[in-house]
Amino acid sequence: MQKTFDIAVVGGGLVGMAIAFGLAKRGKRVVVCDGEDNALRAARGNFGLVWVQGKGANCVNYARWSLHSADAWQGFADELLARSGVSIGFCRPGGFNIAQSREELASKAEAMQRLHLAEPRLKFEVLESKELAQRLPAVGPHAAGAIYSPNDGHVSPLYTLRALFAAYERVGGEYAPNANVTEINPTSGSFRLRVANGHTLEAGRVVLAAGLGNRTLAPQVGLRAPVKPLRGQILVTERVRPFLAHPTIYVRQTVEGSVLVGDSAEDVGFNDGVTPDVLADIARRAIAPFPLLEHVRVVRAWGALRVMTPDGLPIYEESASHPGAYLATCHSGVTLAAAHCDTVAPWILGGDRPALLDTFYANRFAV
Repeated sequence: MQKTFDIAVVGGGLVGMAIAFGLAKRGKRVVVCDGEDNALRAARGNFGLVWVQGKGANCVNYARWSLHSADAWQGFADELLARSGVSIGFCRPGGFNIAQSREELASKAEAMQRLHLAEPRLKFEVLESKELAQRLPAVGPHAAGAIYSPNDGHVSPLYTLRALFAAYERVGGEYAPNANVTEINPTSGSFRLRVANGHTLEAGRVVLAAGLGNRTLAPQVGLRAPVKPLRGQILVTERVRPFLAHPTIYVRQTVEGSVLVGDSAEDVGFNDGVTPDVLADIARRAIAPFPLLEHVRVVRAWGALRVMTPDGLPIYEESASHPGAYLATCHSGVTLAAAHCDTVAPWILGGDRPALLDTFYANRFAV
């Protein structure tokens, strides 16, 4: 039996669910077509930073887009709690980017100063080692300093995804699990989606938010998604006493007390496993600034694949040849979730394309 919707969102990760929730709460009949449980899912391997600091070093509009979303995050979190009853642990106390040497600190400070000159709303402080120790007493003697920015925060990505699902369903959204979309056929004024279970769906508009799956789906509706996987590995420790009230770019303590550590990037294709050498390096770089972690037990580790464009920036685009088909892809599904829900969704519903998105067309990769 074929079902008809106003909009079909392909992909049930953080990007797809934030957009789908934004569409459904505005009264549209929306279906999310999701893959199998064992599909590659960046949303379930996320570190959980709502991070602005340092983003957009080569594209200030990306810094502005990230700040736009981060500024909207508190309202987004409050709405998710009200609609889903799920507390997602969001807080925005500002974040630290710790440097291991004076040269590294100077380099980070120079990059932040360039961004600040281009966009004065990007705030930061340069902290020498003594100042850093006063702000983060758990920092050991080998940290040379840090950049602090009040623009940064963190959240539980898994609770966020759970809250998005609950909120989406409560505003009438429909979820189709094990519905891997294999084919999209533009028809007269709509799109017919064929899914792996043999069913078909018809929707007036379609949003491609399938992460790495967008590579094959986008060309079917006249779009380009030149994305590739970039693996990151993460360690999680046992719960320990609170010692880190602020997130850092590669160590953060959750509200439950466990510590997440991770800052790796590997081009290994679609291998989302873990490797001892990378995990050991991650642990060493976490213990260097935080010596107390040396005797904390690791309880699990995982690898996940980021969804990366050649320049690391997002793509947001409506198809010129098949109007009504949209592409949304990025590797910052947490940071940008608030903007996806309340800035991107209204555009998909027929509003003006937000000026902040003008940089993020795929034709920037044309040669």
